[in-house]
Amino acid sequence: MSGQRYHGQIVGLLLAAGRGRRFDPSGALSKLLQMLPAAPGHTVLASAAHHLAAALPTCIVMRDQAPELLAQLGDCDYVHCANADEGMAASLVCGLQHASDADGWVIALGDMPYVQSATIAALALALRRGADIAVPVYQGRRGNPVGFSRRHLPRLLTLRGDQGARGLLQSLPVVEVVVGDPGIHLDIDTVSDIRQSPA
Repeated sequence: MSGQRYHGQIVGLLLAAGRGRRFDPSGALSKLLQMLPAAPGHTVLASAAHHLAAALPTCIVMRDQAPELLAQLGDCDYVHCANADEGMAASLVCGLQHASDADGWVIALGDMPYVQSATIAALALALRRGADIAVPVYQGRRGNPVGFSRRHLPRLLTLRGDQGARGLLQSLPVVEVVVGDPGIHLDIDTVSDIRQSPA
């Protein structure tokens, strides 16, 4: 589905191909399919996908094509990342290659289900207004997701390992977008994290 599908658009990329070993070292229990007490009736993945898709055309990068995972995606595009074990950067590159014709991307994480759609829309707006990199800030601290304009596509496609685009944020100019969204700091890494909720 790559090519001209996303031309002229800011696209949401949801990275959801990790194994979640901190959540369940055996790998048997998917954190993405856990129900959220703070969002009754929604799993971690469904909530993250819903918020992203409410703001932007969205494609989700995943490792597995399991029916129970695909059922969480709604109308979002799905991208299979065969080399996800190489690290987060592999998932990111896979998604960028799929949506390489976009004007920019808001890169979100599948285990961050509480990020508000308004935050995602604000990052996209910053990109449309000329920001090359846009990050959300809540109570003075940066969080996720992060927006990139297509100016940085060549750099992003060279990323390797498990650090994602963190190095670019440390070495390049960044536009900080102040938001009232505690969800930019809340991720699901352990079983106890399931019980957390936005303030």
